[in-house]
Amino acid sequence: MAAEGKSIDALGQFELTPVLGAVGKAVGFSQSNLYMLLAVGLISALMIWGMGRRAVVPGRLQAMAESAYEFVQDMVAGQIGDEGRRFFPFVFSLFMFILFGNLLGLLPYAFTFTSHIAVTFALAVVVFILVTLVALAMHGMRFFTYFFPEGAPKALAPLIIPIELISYLSRPVSLSVRLFANMVAGHVMLKVFASFVVMIGSAAGLLGILGATLPLAVNVALIGFELLVAFLQAYVFAILTSIYLHDAVHLH
Repeated sequence: MAAEGKSIDALGQFELTPVLGAVGKAVGFSQSNLYMLLAVGLISALMIWGMGRRAVVPGRLQAMAESAYEFVQDMVAGQIGDEGRRFFPFVFSLFMFILFGNLLGLLPYAFTFTSHIAVTFALAVVVFILVTLVALAMHGMRFFTYFFPEGAPKALAPLIIPIELISYLSRPVSLSVRLFANMVAGHVMLKVFASFVVMIGSAAGLLGILGATLPLAVNVALIGFELLVAFLQAYVFAILTSIYLHDAVHLH
């Protein structure tokens, strides 16, 4: 994370490069794809090994798996109701995938695939399509009454319907940009202050070492903050998905 010369390349960490040599270059397999597979593998290992023994007194892995399961289950049930139990596997998978993607990106020399708008937008589009299909399957053509609230004056229909439609269609954009922007901003700040540590610390004598102490302290604090943001962004994405599914199921 050192600065090159006197400049700071804070955005270079987001560049995609092929991995697996010629094979990766041929199929466009980048470090983003690699860390996605790693995230899926770690999640699967946590749930399979963590819940394998099902001990009365849970160990650390089982406690982590059970806590994650119960946390998302309570969130889905609280937002959607009993009808939402069928959507729990989807919301749980989404939450864990984003959470592990965010956390993996905080490891040294790792890559944050949630810092790419292509990834976050793809996840948001999947949510949008699922919510729309659920609403159409459950309510049929009545789904379109969602864009004109019951009891609203019909004279306001030309104003209300376009606003509601734009609001509905903007969901994938808001979901994807929120996650992408937070991940990029956090990692840029980490890179900038880490570069300050190297640049100032490389100065000769005690003055350089003392001068690097402040940006180092800021970077340590930022890492703690980024851990919180990693969880919060996964939670926000999952709870908004649950809210959208509630609207699809109950049509309000």
